[in-house]
Amino acid sequence: MWYVFDANTPDHQTLFQSGWFVVGLLTQTLIVHMIRTPKIPFLQSRAAMPLMVMTGVIMAVGIFLPMGPLAHYFKLQALPSLYFVFLPLILLAYMGLTQAVKGFYIRRFGWQ
Repeated sequence: MWYVFDANTPDHQTLFQSGWFVVGLLTQTLIVHMIRTPKIPFLQSRAAMPLMVMTGVIMAVGIFLPMGPLAHYFKLQALPSLYFVFLPLILLAYMGLTQAVKGFYIRRFGWQ
């Protein structure tokens, strides 16, 4: 956000905060799936349907909030479409790093 979208001035503060909010909420939501199993989440182990549905709902609301009618209330603003090109890459990198650290932890200390 700082360099790619030039959100590095007080005039662009809400753009930076909106991007930070969305990526933070999505990564915090995904961490539930990442640490619930020693396997690879979504591929080797799937969560119960209620958890999957709520994950989708939370992510959808989090993405919609900066774009919707309540954005001004929370001092957020709509994100540029290029942001959504980078977002999946950021989330995949986050999930990959989390899986790698989890694998290291399991090898070192075991799972339970």
